[in-house]
Amino acid sequence: MIRTAFISYSILVLFACQTAQPEQTSQSDLVCQLADSVKFQSVITKLADRTDQPMGKLVADAGRQLLGVAYEEQTLEHGKGEPLTIELEGLDCTTFAEAALAIARTLKSNNADFSTFTHELENLRYREGQRDGYLSRLHYFSDWIYDNEQKGLICQAAKDFGQPLDLMVNFMSTHPESYPVLKKNPELISTLAEQEKVISARSYFFVPKDEVENKESKLREGDLVGLATSIKGLDVTHVGILVEVGGRIHLMHASTASNQVVISDKPLADFLQAKKSYTGILVARPID
Repeated sequence: MIRTAFISYSILVLFACQTAQPEQTSQSDLVCQLADSVKFQSVITKLADRTDQPMGKLVADAGRQLLGVAYEEQTLEHGKGEPLTIELEGLDCTTFAEAALAIARTLKSNNADFSTFTHELENLRYREGQRDGYLSRLHYFSDWIYDNEQKGLICQAAKDFGQPLDLMVNFMSTHPESYPVLKKNPELISTLAEQEKVISARSYFFVPKDEVENKESKLREGDLVGLATSIKGLDVTHVGILVEVGGRIHLMHASTASNQVVISDKPLADFLQAKKSYTGILVARPID
């Protein structure tokens, strides 16, 4: 997908995306195209009669409406000013999971419109729900889990059936060349390193991959999961949503191999075994 340079929009006004006419405002920046608001409305319309379902089930249903959407990387990389990016026609693993949860939360709200969706997405994506530059984004999934648990939006389900995760994150600050914004703005690195220390000092829980099959009965459709990794300095290397297929738990995710949003052919337990660096799963369970 070819994206034009971003321009300022009001996130409180739907008309900017609906009409694709830019409007300068001092309130916020929004990266959005008409196709994204059209996709949102299509999903909302198809799920409008399912709002009485549990939040997790609604997240899974929202994710299924995004099956087949093309994989697109670095959709959020628009400089250190960090405009709010709404991208539903090109998703990476994290933006897919966030979008599905934000859609579900929008459906559960009193105003299931595009403005509510942008608010829900911003609240999920940024520390304490406040977007204030590149470093306010919850770059690490462990940090995303912690922050959204504090907001009362998810819980660490593996706290009840998993085990503590020994975590040390510092990959971003020690590999700034891998991140366009950090490479261009090295003055951000020291602050990021301090954030990583705070993230690493918290308590997290996960299910080791050898125990996932035995713990399937504890997992639910709509659980957001991060695939924990043995790569030094990282917490997870992939994110997805759990769905049930033929009585087994599978992973619905934006796949680089398939180049689109898919449901894994193999159950999650087998999917994890296929890659040596996967060590287990962190589980973020949506709260009604």
